[in-house]
Amino acid sequence: MKKIECRKGCGACCIVISISSPIPGMPGGKPAGVRCVNLLPGNVCNIYRSPERPKTCRTFQASEEWCGMSREDAMERLSRLEILTIGPMGP
Repeated sequence: MKKIECRKGCGACCIVISISSPIPGMPGGKPAGVRCVNLLPGNVCNIYRSPERPKTCRTFQASEEWCGMSREDAMERLSRLEILTIGPMGP
C-alpha cells in the first residue's frame, strides 16, 4: 500500500467513514455519510492537531488504495470500504 499525504480540501474520510467513539461536538460519534462537525469550510479539520481528535482519525493513513487520485476517488473508495465493514447484519 503506497502511503500518500492527505489532499488539502479533500475531507472524504471526515464525511464517509463512521466513527463510534465520541468526537468534540459529536458525543455519540459520527455515522457514515455524515459530515463531521469539526470539518471546516474548505474541508479542513478543526481538531487535526488536538489531543481530542479520535483515535480512528489519528490512525487513518491516506494511501492510493483508499484515496485514489482525487477527492471523488476517495469518496467512492471509502464508501465501498464502509459498506464492506458493515457486514451482512448491518450496523
